[in-house]
Formats: sequence, structure tokens, C-alpha cells
Amino acid sequence: MSNPLIGQTLGKYKITEKIGRGGMAEVYKAYQENLDRFVAVKVMHPFLIDHEEENFLRRFSREAKAMASLNHPNIVRVYDFDSFGSRNHFIVMDYLGGSLKDHLEKLAAVGKRMSVADSIKLITKVADALAYAHRREMVHRDIKPANILLDEQREPFLTDFGIVKMVGGQTMGFTATGALIGTPAYMSPEQALGQKGDKRSDLYSLGIMLFQMVTGKLPFDADTPLAVAMKHVSEQVPLPISFNPDVPLALQAVILQALAKEPNERYQ
Repeated sequence: MSNPLIGQTLGKYKITEKIGRGGMAEVYKAYQENLDRFVAVKVMHPFLIDHEEENFLRRFSREAKAMASLNHPNIVRVYDFDSFGSRNHFIVMDYLGGSLKDHLEKLAAVGKRMSVADSIKLITKVADALAYAHRREMVHRDIKPANILLDEQREPFLTDFGIVKMVGGQTMGFTATGALIGTPAYMSPEQALGQKGDKRSDLYSLGIMLFQMVTGKLPFDADTPLAVAMKHVSEQVPLPISFNPDVPLALQAVILQALAKEPNERYQ
């Protein structure tokens, strides 16, 4: 089925191809002629405008403002937030070639995984970006490889603050339907139990991501998303060294502390 946005121009941005899709928006590569550059345009699903139970347009606007307020070398920059017609609302961001998820899947397809050295280098930069957001009282709540974009040099950039929570303030992305917030494979035990989570929940998700990078595996797997979420609550985390004997014991200790079931036992 052809996409009606391909070839259209939204404001200054000519849509060239679709590069991603999420629950609230689709992401496109677009060309900005006046600056001779490609950008990523995140277009909110038009049907959400009519959704009365949650104000998704307000949520989308908050994401744009949250990201635009952040200035860090490893956080995706937002250039614009605009609308075209009554139903096309969009955020304009840096265009980067792919995601950490894409990279991990390509490695797995040929039986490989990231080296320990490359994993540490990348996770350190993502952790620094996350710490920067945390210092500004923002909790991301959906840390996962799909939300880490990579440029041509594989420099990581944290993105997708669509369900960010402002600590001590209003929650961005509260679901009136009671749906779980986050992605089950990377979800902290408290999020799996329906709690909002805090900065330590982000650190848990970061730990899951590091586990996957150095082992090529996720610690928990099951037939349904809910079953995966419940494993985060009830099952012991397997030792990374059992999947990859090259993982240093000191790094394994870091991962296991990040993945403690109780938030108070994680890094604070």
C-alpha cells in the first residue's frame, strides 16, 4: 500500500521515505531544501487527534518541548514543531542513519555481538546523556536499543522522549487506559507492576541494554509481552558470563547491580 505522505511537502520538509513507526507517530526521512540537508520528521498518527480518552496532541507537543530543552552531544536535537493542515502535526529532528536495535540485529544475523570494549564505550555515552536528562528532572521511561540512534561513526544519540515524566511535576505520557508504559523486554520490575517508575527505572533499562550488547541475548524471554514483564518481577537475572565468558567480572557486577529487583539496591 502506498503511503500518501511520501513525496508531499510538510512546511519546508519534503517527505522522501518512511523510516520508522511507533504507537503515537510515524517517522520519515525528509529533505529541507533551504538548508540543503536531510532531517527526520516524526508525524503524529492523525487518528489520535480524535481520541478523547487521552490528549495525544498535548502529549506530542510536550515531547517536542522536552527534547528541545535538552542540549547534549548524545541527545537528538529538535529543530521544529509544526502542523500542516488540521491533522498533520510533526516534530523535526536530526536525521541519523539507523538505531542500535538495527546494529544488534545485523550482528545477530551473522552470529556476532558487540565487543565488550565497544559496548562500554557506547553505554558510557548513553548513560551520560541520560544523567544529563535526569539532572533536569526528566525520567525517560522507555530506554531501549530502538531509542538509541547511531550516526555513520556509530556515535549514539538518545531519542524518543514521548513518555517522559517530569519528576515532581506532570507526567508526560500517562495512560488513562491503564496500559503499561515502556517496552516489556527492557521494563523495570516496578513498571511491570504498573508503577510509574523513577530515575532508577531508567538505570534498570540501561542495564538490560548493556546485558544484551555484551551477550547478544536478552535476559528474559517468553511467549507474550506480559509474561516477559512478569519475569522482570519474579525471575533471577542470569549471569552475563554464562552467555559470554569474555565479560569481565567487574562489568558483570555493574550489570547485576543495575538489574537489582529493588530500586534501592540499584545505582542511585
